[in-house]
Amino acid sequence: MKRTQTDRSRPGRLLAAVVLLSTQLLVTGSLFASTFSGGGIDTLAASSIAEWELGLLSPSDHGVTVIGNPKSFDCRYGRALQFDGVGDAIFLDSNPLANLSQFTVEVMFRPDSDGMREQRFLHIGDLRRDRLMVETRLMKEHQWYLDAHLRSGDSAKTLIDSTRLHPAGGWYHVAVTVNNGMMDTYVNGTHELAGGVPFSPLKGGQMSIGVRQNKMYWFKGAICKLRITPRSLKPREFMKFE
Repeated sequence: MKRTQTDRSRPGRLLAAVVLLSTQLLVTGSLFASTFSGGGIDTLAASSIAEWELGLLSPSDHGVTVIGNPKSFDCRYGRALQFDGVGDAIFLDSNPLANLSQFTVEVMFRPDSDGMREQRFLHIGDLRRDRLMVETRLMKEHQWYLDAHLRSGDSAKTLIDSTRLHPAGGWYHVAVTVNNGMMDTYVNGTHELAGGVPFSPLKGGQMSIGVRQNKMYWFKGAICKLRITPRSLKPREFMKFE
């Protein structure tokens, strides 16, 4: 039944890339540290993109906390992290969406077929107030569907449709865009759902990958890349995925 709800490893170096949209110049390492100063990852510049290859993250990277022991491995899209579904996660100590009036969040991931039914694999913002959540719902038939939740002040929107099923165990690209009071979700570049929500830029908070920030609803599967763009992208502008 279709429904749209309102409110309800191995250590490696950190890949932290900033892409200047005007020139498409890729800059790594020290520029990231200086652009996102004071806690690892702060507000994105209005003309830049932040991209992480998760298998290159390590506990020694500034602002990064690794929970459990997610395993790093090579996949066709780069270096990924395998999360065990019971105690593996990554925390980054600030909010890369802070002060953005519009944005696109993209994740390249592989949900396994034997995880928890509800899995919060990306949580950006506060624990209970202003936040973006990207989640899966896993069915008994080894299929999953996407759940995206955005809260801003007293407004909230959840986009979820249990009829839009995808087989578990394969690689997927998911995207959430927010712009002009609208939130849209995509799977492999195909538009799934849209909904209106009054939105003011997020302020504070942090980011967790692989679990909700209160360490509940652990994700079982792999995540390779996470990209945040400070504007609403069209599918043709998403990360390349085949």
